[in-house]
Parts: sequence; C-alpha cells; structure tokens
Amino acid sequence: MKAIPALLFLGCAALPAADLSFPKAAVASVNPIATQAGVQALKKGGNAVDAAIAVGLTLGVVDGHNSGIGGGCFFVIHGADGTVTCIDGREMAGAAASRDMYVINGKLDNEASKTGALASGVPGYLKACAVAQKKHGKLKLADVLLPAAEIAEKGFPIDEVYERKLAATAAKLALFPASAAIFLKDGKPLKKGDTLVQTDLAATYRAVAEKGVEWFYEGEFAAKTAEWMKNNGGILTAADFANYQAPEREPIRSKYRGYDLVTMPPPSSGGVHVAQILNILENFPLRHFRASSRVHVITEAMKLAFADRAHWLGDPDFAKVPRGLVDPAYANELAKKIDLDHVTAVPGHGMPPHWEGDIFGKHTTFLCTADAEGNWVALNQTINTAFGSKVVIPGTGVLLNDEMDDFAVQPGVPNAFKLVGAEANAIAPGKRPLSSMSPTIVLKDGKPVIVTGAAGGPTIITQALLLLTHIIDDGMLPAEALAEPRFHHQWNPDELKIEKAFGDATLTRVEKLGHKLSPSTSFGACQAIYFDAEKKLFFPAHDPRVPGKADGQ
Repeated sequence: MKAIPALLFLGCAALPAADLSFPKAAVASVNPIATQAGVQALKKGGNAVDAAIAVGLTLGVVDGHNSGIGGGCFFVIHGADGTVTCIDGREMAGAAASRDMYVINGKLDNEASKTGALASGVPGYLKACAVAQKKHGKLKLADVLLPAAEIAEKGFPIDEVYERKLAATAAKLALFPASAAIFLKDGKPLKKGDTLVQTDLAATYRAVAEKGVEWFYEGEFAAKTAEWMKNNGGILTAADFANYQAPEREPIRSKYRGYDLVTMPPPSSGGVHVAQILNILENFPLRHFRASSRVHVITEAMKLAFADRAHWLGDPDFAKVPRGLVDPAYANELAKKIDLDHVTAVPGHGMPPHWEGDIFGKHTTFLCTADAEGNWVALNQTINTAFGSKVVIPGTGVLLNDEMDDFAVQPGVPNAFKLVGAEANAIAPGKRPLSSMSPTIVLKDGKPVIVTGAAGGPTIITQALLLLTHIIDDGMLPAEALAEPRFHHQWNPDELKIEKAFGDATLTRVEKLGHKLSPSTSFGACQAIYFDAEKKLFFPAHDPRVPGKADGQ
C-alpha cells in the first residue's frame, strides 16, 4: 500500500516507526515483554489465537494497571476457515446488584462504583480465553500461562507509564493491604526501574494452568473472593462466579469504501459506532479535505453517534439495541445534518429505522495478531480505570476491576470518563455494562487485511475510526497512520479533545468553525496490523505515544 502525501496537510503527532514487515505472522501490543510472549507462542507452534492469548495474559502481569484476569475482554477472531467468532468476556454484575445500589440515604455515592468492594463485576477474561483457545487455538492454556507466571515470579522493571499510573493511584491502593503489599514499598509507589514481583499472581496462573479455569470460577479463587467480599461489604458471591458464561455473539458487519468491517456487537458500543460513523463519512470525500474541514466533518459525525450511544446502547440481553443504528440509510439521513461551514447542535439521539423490532441479541489495552493461515485476532481487555477497583484479593495477586462504573450508575450521571447513559445501561443483576472497546477486523474481497483497536475510554472508538480512515482513505501503512494527530468528541461534554500536533493554524480554523477546543499533548494507545496481499507481508505497528512493540515472524 503506497502512502499518498496526506501528511502534508494533516501533520504528524510523532515520527512514525519503521514499516516492519513479516511473511508468516505479526503481533502488536503496548508492551515489549508481552509482544515477545506472543512471538514465543508462535515459535512453539501456536497460531495467532494462541499468540493473542499469550500476549494478553502477559499484559496482565506487566501492564496490570490496564488489564488482567480480574477484568474482562472482547475477542473478535477471524479463523483460518473463514468463520468469525465474537466472544463476550465482559464483566457481569452480581445477583445482588440493583439499579440504585450506589444511592445511599438518598444521595449518590460516586466513589463506590470506582473503588472498593462494590466496584467490581464478575471477571470474564479467563473464561473468554478458554473459549477462544478451544475453538481456534493449537496450544493449551497452560502453554501460555506458565511463561507469564515465570515473569510474575521473577519480576520485571516497571517503565515510566507504570510509574506514572502508580503515583496517581497510590493513595487508593494504600487502602487495601494486599494491594499495598504488591505495589507500594514503605508506603510509597514503586519508581521506574524498580522490580515488580508478583508471587501470588504467579501461583494463581500456575493453579489455572494445572486445574483449568474451573479453579478460578468454581474453586479456590471464587471462594476466596466471596469470603473477602462478605467481610468487606461487597456483593459478589461464589455462585456469581460459577454462573458466569462467555457467550459468542453475532458480529456487526458493515462496509466502508469497498471494504467489509467485522466488529464487536453490544455490550460493546464501539463496534456499533465505528460502523455508524464510517457509514456517515461515506458521504464525504475525506481525502480531498484540508485538515480543518476533515476534523470538522468527522467531529460532527462523532457527535451524532455518541448522542445515540447515550440513549440506545446497553447489554442486548436486557436492552433493545436497534440494528438500525448501523443502517446506511440512517447514516445518510444523519449526514444531511452536517453543515460543512459551521458546528451544528445535536440536542439528543436520533430514531433509527425499525428501532422497536430489529434489535441486537447482545482502562483498557488492545492487542492484535495475525498469521498466514488466515487467523486474525482483535483483543481488547480491561479492568477499567487504572488499577481497577484497587482491590487485590489476598493470597491471589489478582487485581479486581471497577467495571460497575461503566453502567449508568444513575441515568444521566457521568462516569469516570464523563460518559452519560440512559435506562438501557442501568444496573441490573447479571447484566454486563456498556463498553467502548472496539476490536475490529477489516476484509477486502473476503480476506482480512486490517486489524485494529485501541485503549483510552471513549476515545477507543474514535482512535480506531481515525486509524481506519488514514489507511483506507489516505493509503497509509499502520506506522504512519498511528503517528497522525488525533481528535475526539463524545457529544457530552460539548468539547473537542484535539492533539496540539495539528498546529496552530489548523486549530484556529477548527475553532472558527464553532468547536470548543480542549487541546491535548497526546492521548490513547492504538495498535494495528495491515496485510499487503500483493507482497504477502504483514505490517504490524504499535502506537508511538506509548512504549509498545510490534514484531512477528
């Protein structure tokens, strides 16, 4: 794929990495140690699915502030046989959860959904990994768990990102003795270069490797978690763990400029709105726009989609999420609302066609893998905000998520990422909270050619979207596309988060179009792999904003 001179008018956020290429397989993640674990899985005879699980489990050790087995995930897998599997490993509210569980004495306790015993849903990550590996992998779960356990036991030097996250959350981690014992030293957070050793987590990984995920969901881990919850005011029980399932869901399929997209359905909002925004943008010749016009049009499309998200999106097992949101005809109507010369107010959600009947049946990190056999994996995993609930279950090393905050704890009340939701995303027993995770695979002529996704709360959706426009509209390879400056609008609050790398002239023009700017040095973390069908080469790339790594065979 030859790059067109789009950088002349878009400007670079960072210097792109070299265009690495590999003939057999490719891996990209936010951490070099994790990426290497994926490559080692390939060398053991594993495929892209095994590699993805190896990367993910290792990230749970070396990037634990973002994800781990105490959290959840979404898999989008294109198998060598051409089948597509979407596995929902999203966390689930316990049976004792209730719509108003954070309203105490008539007042909303905004912190309880973020920190402590009431913040966590039942983790789904391990159950989803087991489903993915059994259906599409070549190795056993133990083959990828044990190397990650060794890293946890021996320890690794933390980097500047880990140091920064620890410093920001140290006060809350200190509230929980088991957490403080791992992440703090003499009451203070570890520094860059310090070795983080996690012997309890290593033992947990080894127990799962020996006894299977049942040990986690029906055995010792579930029992320990239930006991801790009972003693600390939580509601999760051993029965909640035993009842957890990681269902397969029908993917969202859409088109953009001759490419076919396969994305995660609800409770992911990301798949719906990546498809919806691209459907809107199909009405505009983006590659011919100057930078300010391009930012303006895409921002207006983002606003329309996020307004719909706030009203319609939720767990499809509980809420009627209309398929009409990804209907091209609906997108065409939304596109007519965009004024090329000025901001247009978006007062609320739209009304997609057939919204009553045609419905879907249901702090993060993203990694991707692909191999020459045709296996491609887009995997988003999360424990929500940095270090999740801040709770490590004593004796396990497992840091639990704070995913309950991704529900609308009360309709219209913003969560940690300033996202609002309606009744569709209200808390209910056994319900899964809405997520912005957007794992996406793109096909051309029936063959996968792009895989992408991102981390960063609601900006996950817009990062993936922008990456796809740079590759498909501008002809860029992933490394170049990921270096482009970013912007993000989520309808509420009414502000355009935009990287300063666009330059003063472009920022001024965008502001004159009526946008309220919130300039940022950088945000997000996106990974991607592109396959050049003519050269038969994979081109993986990691986000230059974070210390990740792309590699392959």
